[in-house]
Amino acid sequence: MTELHEEISDLLSDSGVDRFSDPVAARKKAMDFLARREYGQTELIRKLADKGYDRVIAEQAIVNLTAEGLQSDQRFTDSFVQSRINQGKGPVRVRVDLGQRGFGAAEIECALQKASADWYKLARNTRTRKFGSAQPADFKAKAKQMRFLQFRGFESDHIRAAFGKD
Repeated sequence: MTELHEEISDLLSDSGVDRFSDPVAARKKAMDFLARREYGQTELIRKLADKGYDRVIAEQAIVNLTAEGLQSDQRFTDSFVQSRINQGKGPVRVRVDLGQRGFGAAEIECALQKASADWYKLARNTRTRKFGSAQPADFKAKAKQMRFLQFRGFESDHIRAAFGKD
C-alpha cells in the first residue's frame, strides 16, 4: 500500500515544470476551449484563471492566440449577437450579456449595429411564437405577454409594436 502511495506522489510531484505556469499548457487549454466555441478575450482569460492557470501566463497565451487570428473578439461578438437574435432575445438582453462577458459599450453597440436586426419584427415574431397570433383577450393576458417580451430584452417601443397589426 505504501509503495502505491509513493508511486502516486512521484507522479504528482512537480518535475521542474508546474503546468499552471507553463505557457504551452495554457495555450493548449485555451485552444481546447476555442475548439468548442468562440470566446471573448476576457472570458477566456477568466476561464483559464478559474482552471488554476497563472493569470499573467493566461493573458499572454490569449494575446498570442489573438495575434495569430485564432481568437477574435469581433468574431465572438458577431456570432454571440446572431445567436441571441436566433433565440428571440432583444437588444437590452444582448447588451447585458455582452457586458457580463467583459465588453465595453462601444464594442457592444458596434456589434448590434453590425447585426442590423429588425427588433420590431423580432419582438412580434417572438410574441407570436410563444402566445400565438391572436391579440390578448384582456389586460391581464397582455401584461403577461409584455412582461415576457421585457424579460427577453426588448425595449418598450418594440414591445408596443409587437401588439400592432401584422
